Parts: sequence; structure tokens; C-alpha cells
Amino acid sequence: MSAFPRIPALASRAGTASALTAAMLAASVLIPGLATGAQAATSGEQALKVAASKKGSPYQYGATGPNRFDCSGLTLYSFKKVGKNLPRTAQSQYNSTRHLSSGSRQVGDLVFFHSGSNVYHVGIYAGSNKIWHSPKPGGSVRLEKIWTNSVWYGRVK
Repeated sequence: MSAFPRIPALASRAGTASALTAAMLAASVLIPGLATGAQAATSGEQALKVAASKKGSPYQYGATGPNRFDCSGLTLYSFKKVGKNLPRTAQSQYNSTRHLSSGSRQVGDLVFFHSGSNVYHVGIYAGSNKIWHSPKPGGSVRLEKIWTNSVWYGRVK
């Protein structure tokens, strides 16, 4: 009998740990600012992962998933998957969140695009001034830089 009978099992566990570490590093590249390691992910960060997993899903007006989305359908779907309820439209979602300054925004918060007092688009903040969103007809779910200063931020309660 070997003096080191547990080495294969330990090597196997180390391989699994390495694979998990690699997966977290890959996720942090896909989702800038995402918590890693022992930090517990907020519901917003969890919803962001859900939205990112829908990358490439086509835009469809009024769609709430699981394979097609409009902007507020993607946010509704993503938060619902992590146990949070949101209303259906971007304006209603804005009205139901805790409003934040841009300096207080965090990964997983909602970003609301507005014209005057009218909210017309929503995405999930991914850090580095980027959002995951379902942009428009002919587009698909993607990570994109915030293109305007006419945005408000909200945190799902």
C-alpha cells in the first residue's frame, strides 16, 4: 500500500478548484466589476450574470424571455431568476427602484435612459461604464458602453 493513498483524490480536487478559479476569472472579464472569491454576490450581481448568460438572444418587442427580450423584459427576467420582482416596463421599473446618484451606482444596479422625465430604455450596470441590455429591433442582448449622460440609476429593493 502506498504511503500517499490520497494524492490522486487531492490532485482531482485541485483540478476542480483550478477549473472553478478559471471560470470565475472568465466571468470577471465578461462582467467587469463582478465580485469574486469569498464575497457574496448581491441580487443585482446575480441578475447581471443571468443577463450576461443571455448574450446573443434576439430583441423582440414585448418579450420577457427565455430566448427573446426587449429591454425591460431582460431586466424583469434576470431579477425574477434571482427571486426579485420588477414591474413590466422601464418606466415602472424606475418608479419601483431606490434611486441613486452616479457616484453611488454599483454593479447590478439598473441604468435608466431618459428624455426629460420619460424613461425609454433600461439595462443592468456591469461596471466600467457598461451595461448588459437588449438594445433594439434587429439587435441582440449584449454588453455595451453607456452612450449618453441622460441616465438615472436605480437599485432593486
